[in-house]
Amino acid sequence: MKDKLRTCECGHVHKEGTDMCAACGKPLTEEAKSEGVNMRYEGAAIRSKKQRRTILDQVWAFFSSVKVGIWIIIILLVASAVGTLFPQENLRPGIEDAATFYEREYGSIGLLYYNLGLNELYSSWWYIALIVALAVSIVVASFDRGIPLYKALKAQRVTRHPHFMTRQRLFAATKAAESTSVDLKKVTSQLKKKRYTIREENGNLLAEKNRFARWGPYVNHVGLILFLAGCLMRYLPGMYVDTTMWIREGERAPVPEASEYLVENRGFSIDYYDPEDDRFQDAFADGNALVTESFMTDAVLYKRSGILGDDSIEKVDEKNILVNDPLKFDSFSLYQTDYRENELHEMTFTLEHKETNETFGELTINLINPEGTYDLGDGYEVRLVNYFPNFYMNSNNEPSTRNNIPDNPYFIFEMTTPDTPEGETSVVGIQQNLEPLQENEYKMTFVDVELANVSILTVRKDQTLPLLIAGGSIFIIGLVQGSYWAHRRVWIQQTDGKVWIAGHTNRNWLSFQKELSESLEDTNLFTPIDQEEQKESKGSADVSGQKGDKHA
Repeated sequence: MKDKLRTCECGHVHKEGTDMCAACGKPLTEEAKSEGVNMRYEGAAIRSKKQRRTILDQVWAFFSSVKVGIWIIIILLVASAVGTLFPQENLRPGIEDAATFYEREYGSIGLLYYNLGLNELYSSWWYIALIVALAVSIVVASFDRGIPLYKALKAQRVTRHPHFMTRQRLFAATKAAESTSVDLKKVTSQLKKKRYTIREENGNLLAEKNRFARWGPYVNHVGLILFLAGCLMRYLPGMYVDTTMWIREGERAPVPEASEYLVENRGFSIDYYDPEDDRFQDAFADGNALVTESFMTDAVLYKRSGILGDDSIEKVDEKNILVNDPLKFDSFSLYQTDYRENELHEMTFTLEHKETNETFGELTINLINPEGTYDLGDGYEVRLVNYFPNFYMNSNNEPSTRNNIPDNPYFIFEMTTPDTPEGETSVVGIQQNLEPLQENEYKMTFVDVELANVSILTVRKDQTLPLLIAGGSIFIIGLVQGSYWAHRRVWIQQTDGKVWIAGHTNRNWLSFQKELSESLEDTNLFTPIDQEEQKESKGSADVSGQKGDKHA
């Protein structure tokens, strides 16, 4: 249903529910006539304040409510605070099972934290829904109040209704005299010097400055909406990446979220502070451990050809990656964030006859990417049935692995020989060689191990950063705009042989009153008084008089 329109006696058309005419200031409701003028939105009809006719009106009123917006912000702040109690899933160290990590590090509370899904709070549907609700609330509130305010300010006229003039907070009436025209010219000149814009109509004046200050909160809203949009865009694929990759010396691995690129670790180096250096004796006094000075990865970046069936790669860049000196490519950055020295890399075994100690070839297992079958020749073969990089027995008393880091590797081998074509099963771990099914004729014997340094790189990409920066900058602009300037208006009107002067500002009334007083110096016009302050003083005097009479 369309809003009904009404026409004021001045000719301005307004919507039903408007408290006062935006053009002349005439009160249009009985409440406005008795209580005065509503200058916050110039008395304009606000959709959220209307009678709720439809479901859309009710939804609009809900999201335009300041209380609703404040509650959404409070819930977001509380939820965000809870999310910082323990590390989020993408920030926790290591790559072990999430439930195991939170229970091991933080006990039963940590396990509850994980079971409630709080370890991935910022990507949960309800947290995203709160951000969307806040954005909707800001947009609806801005349109609900901003559009009527803009229309009202645009429609305001110089000549105002007597009710509008006399009910302003700052008001004074001076009897007209022969010098009035000269005084008005002098006041006009003084106001122009104070950067007021002057409009004249039938001998009446409207002086106005800093109207842009009224839009400070709405500029804030624009900044917040852009900032929230940037936050939401982080959940879109390819817009935001913050993950880690582990790459050993000599290894070449694809970059997470950018698999067309490969990174090769040509070498990892680490430097330590000299424990004999006199400058660092205080730092070493508390312990004997070596202290890392710097570490870096000698990295080479490759890119796949991108042609189907063509596995060729081309070298793109090479760089020594340091902590604060990343390798950058195609909106991605590779940062050196951590390392692990002397990690298990490869283990070598031999197939051995238990009675004769005769060996039948060697096999080397890459602990990161092991093969499934190892042919030793002459009918001797070893198949890797299962592999547990970081072995442990879970709550069901079943073999499992905490993560993919080979800190405690266990293997289940099936050995096939000409003597045992049906195969024999052996479980091999560090200083462990078990025969779970039957006594075997052959066994797997540990021969050698190769260690390697692991470089831990953080892969980052943030396409939302420009939007976040723009949103934050606009928010600051709106904050300054609305805090350091005030929208000030002065109406000077000649009525019934008197000169009425009324003033209004949205803040800093004392400064405004002083400015008016300075503009009226050397004239016969009275300086407007603060009617609200006068009423409060009169009320206090009345109360004091009543108390005095009672005491008497």
